[in-house]
Amino acid sequence: MLVTAGAAGIGLAIATAFKDLGAKVFVTDINPEAVRAAQDSGFSAAVSDVSDEEQVKNLAEQVEQQLGGLDVVVNNAGIAGPTGPIETLDAEAWKTTFDINVHGQFFCIKYLLKFLRKSECASIINLSSAAGRLGMAGRSPYSASKWAVVGLTKTLAIELGGEGIRVNAICPGAVNGPRIQAVIEAKATMLQRPVAEVSDLYHAQSSLNQLVEAEDIANMAVFLASQMAQRINGQAMAVDGNTEKLY
Repeated sequence: MLVTAGAAGIGLAIATAFKDLGAKVFVTDINPEAVRAAQDSGFSAAVSDVSDEEQVKNLAEQVEQQLGGLDVVVNNAGIAGPTGPIETLDAEAWKTTFDINVHGQFFCIKYLLKFLRKSECASIINLSSAAGRLGMAGRSPYSASKWAVVGLTKTLAIELGGEGIRVNAICPGAVNGPRIQAVIEAKATMLQRPVAEVSDLYHAQSSLNQLVEAEDIANMAVFLASQMAQRINGQAMAVDGNTEKLY
């Protein structure tokens, strides 16, 4: 299996969960230090920027050489994008958000699909977000890109379902870790409110009054790739503690 942005954060939690179950896991990441650490931990790994089509072509060749085949692709790579009212946003930052969050998934699926077609239990899992089913003030590029991921997922589920390739998305809520802390700080700056106050809002936006843990997302990915989910296709699975509003 392949996990993009799999050398840290949610991606590493997903890769570790599959590896612990005996899967051959290849991770790619844009951070060379994180890739070296993943290799030291026993993963096949390579540096790759999924928003670069040529790099993804090369990645496909490396995956074939290292694994010999592929059953599961987890498109986890993504960025938070800029924060602010839409009229203040930089056009290049908007494009970069889509280049990574959407075009990166497109490239990976396009060039890895030939391997999945040879599998008897192929599964594509795309990471969307709670922002991919709800609006999110001040985060329009991120939310728009994550809605696009759900549209891509549902369309490919129809295109590929007849070949036995299931395509689903995971929509995490706010996931505990450095990335959400950076998002909270940026949102606090935009709102001109204390960071602690905005952090409390993020914790309280779900019915459980908790942030999601990376391991929660990993558990859902394992389930969606398993035979227990063999009739689940084209779904956007929320793992967000019942989030009803995003701040």
